[in-house]
Amino acid sequence: MANLPPEIGAWFDARGWEIHPHQRAMLARAADPATLLIAPTGGGKTLAGFLPTLAELADGGHVGLHTLYVSPLKALAADMKRNLLMPVTEMGLPIRIDDRSGDTPASRKRAQRADPPHILLTTPESLALLISYPDAPHIFRGLKRVVIDEVHALAESKRGDQLFLALSRLETLAPGLRRVGLSATVDRPEEIASLIARHPAPCTILEADPGPAPDIDMLRIDDAPPWSGGGAAYAIPAVLEEVRKHRTTLIFHNTRAQAEIFFHNLWLANDEGLPIGIHHGSLAREQRERVEKAMVAGELRGIVCTGSLDLGLDWGDVDLVIQVGAPKNVKRLIQRIGRANHRYNAPSKARLVPANRFEVVECQAALEAAREGDLDGEPRGPGPLDVLCQHILIAACAAPFDEEALYHEVKSAGPYAGLTRAQFDDCLSFVATGGYALRAYDRWQRLIARDGLWQLRDPRAAARIRMNIGTIQDSDLLKVRMRGRGPALGEIEEAFAASLTPGDTFLIGGKIVRYEGLREMTVEVTRDKGRKPKVATFSGTKFATSTQLSERILRMLQAGAWPDLPAHTRDWLALQQEMSRLPDADSLLVESFPHDGREHICVYGFAGRNAQQTLGLLLTKRMEEEGLAPLGFVATDYATLIWGLDPVQDAAPLFDLDRLRAGLDGWLAGNAVMKRTFRAVATIAGLIERNTVGQKKSGRQATFSSDILYDTLAKYDPDHLLLRITRDEAMRGLVDFARIEEMAARVQGHIETRRLPRVTPLAAPLFLEVGKVPVSGAAEERLLREETERLMQAAGLA
Repeated sequence: MANLPPEIGAWFDARGWEIHPHQRAMLARAADPATLLIAPTGGGKTLAGFLPTLAELADGGHVGLHTLYVSPLKALAADMKRNLLMPVTEMGLPIRIDDRSGDTPASRKRAQRADPPHILLTTPESLALLISYPDAPHIFRGLKRVVIDEVHALAESKRGDQLFLALSRLETLAPGLRRVGLSATVDRPEEIASLIARHPAPCTILEADPGPAPDIDMLRIDDAPPWSGGGAAYAIPAVLEEVRKHRTTLIFHNTRAQAEIFFHNLWLANDEGLPIGIHHGSLAREQRERVEKAMVAGELRGIVCTGSLDLGLDWGDVDLVIQVGAPKNVKRLIQRIGRANHRYNAPSKARLVPANRFEVVECQAALEAAREGDLDGEPRGPGPLDVLCQHILIAACAAPFDEEALYHEVKSAGPYAGLTRAQFDDCLSFVATGGYALRAYDRWQRLIARDGLWQLRDPRAAARIRMNIGTIQDSDLLKVRMRGRGPALGEIEEAFAASLTPGDTFLIGGKIVRYEGLREMTVEVTRDKGRKPKVATFSGTKFATSTQLSERILRMLQAGAWPDLPAHTRDWLALQQEMSRLPDADSLLVESFPHDGREHICVYGFAGRNAQQTLGLLLTKRMEEEGLAPLGFVATDYATLIWGLDPVQDAAPLFDLDRLRAGLDGWLAGNAVMKRTFRAVATIAGLIERNTVGQKKSGRQATFSSDILYDTLAKYDPDHLLLRITRDEAMRGLVDFARIEEMAARVQGHIETRRLPRVTPLAAPLFLEVGKVPVSGAAEERLLREETERLMQAAGLA
């Protein structure tokens, strides 16, 4: 109990608790400038992060804000407030604790700024807003520590980049600030540590005892999974049986739509009326909170959920986690496994349910990686410049700034350590004038230099800038509400709402509702007793299989024997080996075969869904150039299937990387993918305002204005900063061309085309995939010409 005040030591003793070694280590290293603690879920890592704060505040001598706690979730900050208040009250410590998020009443926010609590629990967006006020020096002048929870989740997104920029500003306001990052799943500790620390200062890395190995396996189900699809309806009886056998089961899905479908089917099969709930990000906050309270109270036996429950809230007595569908990412699987048995040194229990036949292989590979602790993760790139543009605007809202001082401040943030002065000047110039093509427009003249300092040209602009702070992008969502001023049920995508006609039914919150109409940007619905709804295309992310997991799958396929796989999957792979061969890591297998009157090629790139989709676009373009008459394609995480009129004997010439890249550039130039990416970049950078005083733009209005801006810049200023950012992001994210380049580097030109008499076992499931993309080109013209000739012959005219 060294370094612990007697009140805190007595509190531990009264409960018969022994302080954990990593908690003791955090106390011993409390003065270190930066610390990263990696500890298993349930290992008391959050208490470890706060113990130095409680020890320092125990004597009551500190005035104002001492510790800032930043969480990726509003609910996590609120949960942390409850968890901290209890021990602080029981210890009798003179510590004031409060939380701040978008849900906090304005009166309480004003009080926090005037008289900050000792501990403030908040989110990256609320922190960015706080540092934008002129009174930020008053709020943060006594700040000693910042604790960043679930730092791995923030480090992978622009929200993290915004947070690390905010830390650089806090360091200026409160020199000597100590920083603490907390995480249960980190694949590159040194990389995360470099983001937490003030560059180039070091960061201490502490790793706790990982505890007992989790009890993880595939859920044994008598029926074989289907050949394609993601619903896993075949597993409903087995999952329901697991819910019966356990106190509380979390049933994770990768998308919100899949969660809705599964919950609906689970409820229809739930003859015993077991209490089961659903939780995802598109549901109304009130509904999510009801489910959360019922979980904590132990009133629910099963909760169908998505990534909204990935992170560290203590969800009561969860004793089983079920992951439906391949997790796509080992790190995500480990995070979800940790939701079960949220106690130190108690093994977590989890079961995986593959949604289709190939996912059996992927789930087995993920299980093996999880057991070995082989976490995956892509190396992160430099800090994004659109976030930096927003940060410059935030700095200007607070006070006039010196550009040289702000540049060096920004470079102290880990993601921006490599920022060049030219890049910074580009961002400053854009923020000040809008750039070359827009500088003539008064609305984008936002900063002006006076007396050597940059400041807002119109101080009234600060209110509009604050209304648009943040990096989370709405996906054109509309509220769904029961007709007659009923409760809000959640949100659906605007594009889905536009496809509805009165009388259509869809699922939301596990309920079937009937679409009645759109009123004042709200979707009005009524109850419907039907059993077969249309399903909303929620905005939940469709994950791509990670590079490391794909490599492990390829190694597994080459093993030649698969004792851990069920018999139906072993037989399938053995038949593929007999008819053709299994893909490997050192070459690219392309199968060519006729089927149903068309010629097909199947490319086993194992590059992830986005990259395989892009490969389909680029290869069909190359086939057009070579006169091979493609008609369409479909893609999964592991393969792209293309069909057309002519056989492909040798696919190698189609994979000229320079020509593929040139084809991508041409395709992107006028494509909706670029416009969608530009809209997000322009919103973050401050070119487009989603929120204005008294109103919020609809998704359609924002899209219309961003499309005009994109076309204008593409025509008159093609090298504009935002267009450069857009292209980089589209290449990395939506089209994932880097994964295609990685695939090309891995196979080093070894492309084997196997001409086969019929469809192969591994290619067959792709024929059942949804999302087929037609190709318009020479093949259509040829088919039309041939059909015309047949008709003329039949009529005796040829």
